[in-house]
This record gives sequence, structure tokens and C-alpha cells, in this order.
Amino acid sequence: MTRTEVLNEVAGLLPSEGLVAVDGVDGAGKTTFCDDLASVLRSRGRAVVRVSVDDFHHPRKIRWRRGRTSPEGFFLDSFDYSRFIGDLLVPFAHGRPFRRASHDLETDAYVDTRAEVAPPSAILLVDGIFLHRDELPEHWDFSVFLAVDFAVSVARMAGRDGSPSDPDDSRNRRYVEGQQLYLAKCDPAARATLVIDYNDLAGPRLRRP
Repeated sequence: MTRTEVLNEVAGLLPSEGLVAVDGVDGAGKTTFCDDLASVLRSRGRAVVRVSVDDFHHPRKIRWRRGRTSPEGFFLDSFDYSRFIGDLLVPFAHGRPFRRASHDLETDAYVDTRAEVAPPSAILLVDGIFLHRDELPEHWDFSVFLAVDFAVSVARMAGRDGSPSDPDDSRNRRYVEGQQLYLAKCDPAARATLVIDYNDLAGPRLRRP
């Protein structure tokens, strides 16, 4: 299948409303996939609210409390799931005012974003890492895991951010090993509704968990 065909296939599988997650390791291509999926849905007349877990980081003093290079810290301390669930997921699911963000990563400051109410029959489309942690699967009405080898994902990050392209480089240790902890503990490919082999951006492959 072509990437366009996969996007259309996924769009056809989604529920009429609810919360949808697109998970995958850093560099998997989650943000672009979600943006393009949102475009497909909107072309079909669907209401879509696009958000990212990246707007719910903990401040640095929490993210780095185990050390700036700690894989455990990356997995355990990166995100404020209390705010992510309480400010966004639960209120959206119940048609109440929700907030798209709680933290600005660049300024490392908490933010007080305006409350919004979703249009009727809207889909909340969320991208991010660690979206099948123990705290989260119960909130998703549908979830996707983009399966990408670290050799591929880290190379994509290098092209995007200028980071080292070798997964074994010591500068990648926090991120690669932190995500390996996640894969081993949470097995997101088994928890997801749908798994997509996304090693080839032009020719992704759909597979069930």
C-alpha cells in the first residue's frame, strides 16, 4: 500500500468520535502522520482537534532529577500525565472544556491556555511517545503504534535535529534506552488497536497487534 492508501485506510477505521492516539519512538514520523491523517479526516467533513503530548512535559527540574542522561528519567519523568489526563483527555471525552497544553518546553514554564469545547462528534487526535503507558490505554477509543527500527528512527532524528545518527552513540543513550524500557514494560504494539510498520515512509504496512 502507498502512504496515501494507508492514511485513507486508517481514516476509515476510526470511530465516529472519541480519542485517538498515534504512538511510536522518537523519529518514527508521528507528527507528520497525524497532521496528514487530520487532513484526510477533515476532507471527509470530520471535526478534528490536533494535540501532542509534547505540550504536557514536566519542567526540567523533574525531567532531569535522575540525571540529564538517565534513560529511566526519560521514560518515567518526561511527562505530566496528571495534567495530560485531567486537563485534556477526561474533559474532552465528556464534552467538557479542555486545555491543549500545560507546559512550554522552550521556556520551561507552565502555561494557562484557554479552555475550549470540542465541536460535536469531534475526534481528538494525539501524537507522542509513551502513549501506551499503563496510565493511558483506557482513555483511547482507537490507537495506532508506528513500528520503526531504532536504526531508522534515530537516522530520521539526525536529519531533523542534527543529533548523532548512530543509535549506540552515548549522546543517544537517554532516549534510545529510555524507549527500550518503554517497549519492554508496556509492549505498545500489543496494546494498540492497529500497528503500522513505518520503516518505509513511502510504503508503510498495516498489521494488527
